[in-house]
Amino acid sequence: IYGMEPPDSSVQSPDLVSLELTVENVEKALQQLYYDPDMEHKNVAQKWLTQAQTSRQAWQFCWPLLSPDKLPEIQFFGASTLHTKISCHWADLPTDQHQTLRMQLLSHISHFSSGPKMVLTRLCVALASLALHTMPQGWPQAVADMVRVYQPEKEEVNANAHCLALLELLTVLPEEFQSYRLPQTRRAQLREALAGEWTAVCPLLRQLLQRQEGNSQVKERALRCLSSWVGLDVPLHGESEGLLQDCFAALSDPELFDTAVETIVSSISQPDCQRYTDALVNLMPLVLGLHDQLKAAARDGDMETSHGICRIAVALGETHSRTLLEQVEHWQGYLALVNMILFCTGIPGHYPVNETTSSLTLTFWYTLQDDILSFEEDKQVVYLQVYRPVYFQLVDVLLHKAHFPSEQDYTSWSSDDKEQFRIYRVDISDTLMYVYEILGAELLSNLYDRLGRLLMDTERPKAWQDTEALLFGFQAIAETIDVNYSDVIPGLIGLIPRISISNIQLADTVMYTIGSLAEWLADHPMMLGNVLPMVLQGLVKAELSVSSVSTLKRICRECRHDLAPYIHEIMTVSQDVLVKDIHKSSQCMWLMQGLGFLLSALPMEEILGSLTTLLTPHIQRLDTLAHQEPSPTAKLSIIHILGMLSSLFTTLDISRQDEGSEGTTPAQARPNPVVVVLQQVFTLIQTILSKWLSDSEVVEAVCGVFERSVKTLLNDFAPMVQQLSEMLGQIYSAFPQASALDLTRQMVHIFAGEKDHFSPIQALIELVTSTTLSIFQQEASDRLTDII
Repeated sequence: IYGMEPPDSSVQSPDLVSLELTVENVEKALQQLYYDPDMEHKNVAQKWLTQAQTSRQAWQFCWPLLSPDKLPEIQFFGASTLHTKISCHWADLPTDQHQTLRMQLLSHISHFSSGPKMVLTRLCVALASLALHTMPQGWPQAVADMVRVYQPEKEEVNANAHCLALLELLTVLPEEFQSYRLPQTRRAQLREALAGEWTAVCPLLRQLLQRQEGNSQVKERALRCLSSWVGLDVPLHGESEGLLQDCFAALSDPELFDTAVETIVSSISQPDCQRYTDALVNLMPLVLGLHDQLKAAARDGDMETSHGICRIAVALGETHSRTLLEQVEHWQGYLALVNMILFCTGIPGHYPVNETTSSLTLTFWYTLQDDILSFEEDKQVVYLQVYRPVYFQLVDVLLHKAHFPSEQDYTSWSSDDKEQFRIYRVDISDTLMYVYEILGAELLSNLYDRLGRLLMDTERPKAWQDTEALLFGFQAIAETIDVNYSDVIPGLIGLIPRISISNIQLADTVMYTIGSLAEWLADHPMMLGNVLPMVLQGLVKAELSVSSVSTLKRICRECRHDLAPYIHEIMTVSQDVLVKDIHKSSQCMWLMQGLGFLLSALPMEEILGSLTTLLTPHIQRLDTLAHQEPSPTAKLSIIHILGMLSSLFTTLDISRQDEGSEGTTPAQARPNPVVVVLQQVFTLIQTILSKWLSDSEVVEAVCGVFERSVKTLLNDFAPMVQQLSEMLGQIYSAFPQASALDLTRQMVHIFAGEKDHFSPIQALIELVTSTTLSIFQQEASDRLTDII
């Protein structure tokens, strides 16, 4: 890689298969692997070298490859071979050679302490593997021996190099242990042996971190070494506690800051730390001591520093919240830590453009709330007395962080920034839901009072972001919590029409807030008149498509039995926006589902008329398209209209109207309106299929209309079984497609057990089966995969 001469292209690559395992031939193979342009030759070399590594001769030929005069890539292969042999073929080496191998490795690590780094690391990993095979019986004080061999005297020329080599070795040892597959008893034995060796590592790391003249590279490696060892659950008391304090001291060095943060976070995030309560309590002043540095970083816009300090505070506060809550004599210290995390949540700037720190804290607030509510009731009362005020402050902070920036700034954000901000607001809304668990109905009252003051104060100018944030808070809670018993919702419904909607973000939130209250509106239908006009106004605006359509759909679903006074207006506006193509296809489907719910609640004699009025423009358009020559544009339009029919028939379910209605005509006596419509368009659908039968997407859309209808109508679909079975058979025998099989399955499930429909279903099954068997005799194609 770094210096091999490319081979002479006129010289043919050697036939490696017949070569014996010698140093020279290994070098030839490596040259072929790195430089031969022929991929086949490279693969042969790779295979030969892999076999060479597993051979018994590898124990011998690896050492000459490590000679100082060899190129780095050859030395690297020698070191890798050693590691492979030790980790995978240890049993091949006689016991009396273990000591010699150890001494050779120690010596070579010393030679390579100045590099190349990749060779040094492989040798260190090899020695680590050897130590894991021989500890504790064969090499009782392995780590202490390593420290003794490599710990340099200050006057040594290679003092730093030896020190770095030692730190590399001590760092890879726990990593190698973690990656080893070991029987459980052996793993436990080794873990105990390594934990016992911590007494040799900890003083060394402290000594290196406390050196005034020590260079940053050594200190950084010492910090990384600690990160590696904490994964072994080393004790966090005594000298280890002092070592952690040294890590906090390293935070003042800008060159070491990032590594020190990683080390501290990994150290205090170990769940095992909870055993060392005193050490955790002693860490609190160290973390709190970073508060001034945090405030300065936030003030100066130093995101890296504020991010790092926040990670430390959250690691301590979140991992050990219950442990620290239980230390009641230190309650003020933990409260100060909670307030420090609150500062991080409210750090100045807009996420994710000016700050990325606040999002780190959100799970902490859930953990703290969960831990407080897990205590017995008498303790809960005490904790709530202390922490409820903090959670009220948190609500203010979260709503402030949820504020949109100015429209000018927001326009300049990238689409990725906007998407991250959207996800961040979802996380905030989840957090507010947890906050409700602690603050309860008082939280809603608080939000309502603030919104009322804001909207009633006509004197002072107000930013739309303030209104939007308060509504966002309401909606976040109402979306997941049952607010039907809240006494502030009537007031909120009364306030919403007073909102002066000046932009899309505010309008969206108004829509979503109304949608989140749909169940409440179903219990209080007299309030529908306050908010429904706003939803219908939003429906005609393409920019409010998602929020207005989803809100109307929810209202139609939840309040359908109370919408009679508004049905004409809803149908008129909906028909208008559908004909004018104001909404994208997916929102049209949602709107049709909403109208399906709405029509389901109409008296039976009115449904067909409303259905005909709603669908006539789209059926006429479909008729025009059916008689045009196939084109990509026509295909999209056909699929769109068929999709709207499917969506409508998914929710248009009149079966509930017959429940408990004594003396009325049973449903079977009058045709279902959906069946009437399907019978009217059946010939049109056959015309479409005659032109598009080979297009699986169009056929799938056609089958979708009937499949949704069958699922919703069940036995009411009976009048169409005969003709649909015949059409399905024709579709499948002419051009077999998976969607036709899906629809056939639905038909079989519902109608095969009824003798009136047995004959057409039987004929369909026979035709589908014989067609399938015949196409299996043909050559396979991509289409066949779906059918299988």
